[in-house]
Amino acid sequence: MNQVLVLDKEQTRAGLDLLRVLDAVSVALVALSRGEVSAPPRIAAQAPGGLLGAMPAYVPGIGLAAKLVSVFSSPGQSGRSSHRGLVALFDEHDGRVRALLDAEPLTAVRTAASATLSMRALLPQPSRVAVLGAGVQATAQVAMLAALDATIPVVVGGRDAARTAELAARHPKAEAATIEAAVRDADVVFCCTGATEPLFPRAWLREDVHVSSVGGSHGHELDPAVVADGTLFAEWPGAVTAAPPAGAYELQGLDPGRVTLLGAVLDGARPGRAGRGGLTVFKSTGHGALDVAAAAVVHDWARAHGVGTAVAM
Repeated sequence: MNQVLVLDKEQTRAGLDLLRVLDAVSVALVALSRGEVSAPPRIAAQAPGGLLGAMPAYVPGIGLAAKLVSVFSSPGQSGRSSHRGLVALFDEHDGRVRALLDAEPLTAVRTAASATLSMRALLPQPSRVAVLGAGVQATAQVAMLAALDATIPVVVGGRDAARTAELAARHPKAEAATIEAAVRDADVVFCCTGATEPLFPRAWLREDVHVSSVGGSHGHELDPAVVADGTLFAEWPGAVTAAPPAGAYELQGLDPGRVTLLGAVLDGARPGRAGRGGLTVFKSTGHGALDVAAAAVVHDWARAHGVGTAVAM
């Protein structure tokens, strides 16, 4: 009988070595840009309070996995949402289930990795970074920035002063501010919220800023003027061509030729800023290939350290 390794939330979180996930997600993004990944567009069942999405993917050399994740708005808390579920990792050769992992920390870390790679590819030496939000995704983003280079100043912007101050205290060079103050003072802006309407107007941004938006599962996180003015990047072509929730709300109806795949920039096949400067925008929808990458990192760690519960199934 097949033995499946089951990891709870804390065990999954412990196995998410941030820099290893960053490297694995980079490999997955490059594979996406080369057309090497097998993954259908995300599908979702809609419930009154949110959705349940299914995201299977195969990444050559990394693995085969599927995620079931629910995305529900937090009642009475505008701009906040929860992501709960599980990731099943399969053997890519014989199809056996190898592990079951908690999707919440895995999703947060692989998303932060994708956003951070957009910064490394498009504006690798920022002088000041803004992180908008104070929930699970913003927390993962702040942790990823600290792991990458803790000397870069960070400002956490949000509507709840106490929550933003608490998150800022987790980074050695961070401070808390309003959204406007954070955005106006930054040359990289990470939008990490559950917003259903734009967080800020185009006028608040510097002319040569890089914006990364990973929220917006329920609506627009970015001002349409930001999208109209920016050089656009995404994880996969379906961010433009597929309807939400697989595609991005902000990119619907655009010419797909306007959007460059981030993996092609990481691969050197396509230019990023190419010395042009100006506004760049990375719009993330998430992708099953990124879950495969992060799940493989956790599974390798768990096996090496004897962590998890083996269950026959």
